[in-house]
Amino acid sequence: MTTTVAVTGAAGGLGEAIARAFADDGATVALGGRDRDAIEALADELGGVALRTDVRDEFEVERLLEEASRAGEESGVDVVVPCAAVFHGDPGNAPLDETAYSAFDDTMRTNLRGVFAAVREAVPHMDETGRVLIPTGSVAREAKAGFGAYAVSKAAAEGAMRQFAADCEQAVGCVDPGTVDTALHGLGGRDPSEAADLFTWAASVPEELDGEILGLKDWKQATR
Repeated sequence: MTTTVAVTGAAGGLGEAIARAFADDGATVALGGRDRDAIEALADELGGVALRTDVRDEFEVERLLEEASRAGEESGVDVVVPCAAVFHGDPGNAPLDETAYSAFDDTMRTNLRGVFAAVREAVPHMDETGRVLIPTGSVAREAKAGFGAYAVSKAAAEGAMRQFAADCEQAVGCVDPGTVDTALHGLGGRDPSEAADLFTWAASVPEELDGEILGLKDWKQATR
């Protein structure tokens, strides 16, 4: 049976790399993103489906998960990766006390509420073997000056993960790939394609994932 994987924020960066990694493993991928042309081109390349999705709109997220559920050999979604995120300002130079209300609200609506919407809309299409992989980072646990609302949103997403894990029969966890070189922050880091392998591995270990944060150390220990 082919695994069906839904990825938000799949128009580029880590989201695109994760979609490619799952497709390389034989999964059917359902791609959501705000750049319609980018996700449709990627879906054509990977043999998946795409739907223009702004995670700030729960109805668009609902439609994406419905489309994902119909995309595979059997109805349902096996894995969801809510990867859509924004960073307003310059990383390292965006202190919380200088953050505009509009920037704070949009960051939380995308990075936290978008995660909430993706998981909430995915669960009705998942059986008890479903897995949710929420990208996170060290800024969620270790305060770093100048990461403002982004750090707050990631910490809140980890809190949402723990509550989903407590409330849902599916395995819900966070995956921390370390610093990844994407346009989101421009700080360099690991190539997204390398980081994406951590997500395909995390999807294969639901017991270790549920309610936990899996990172590079866990991956390296398990794959030696």
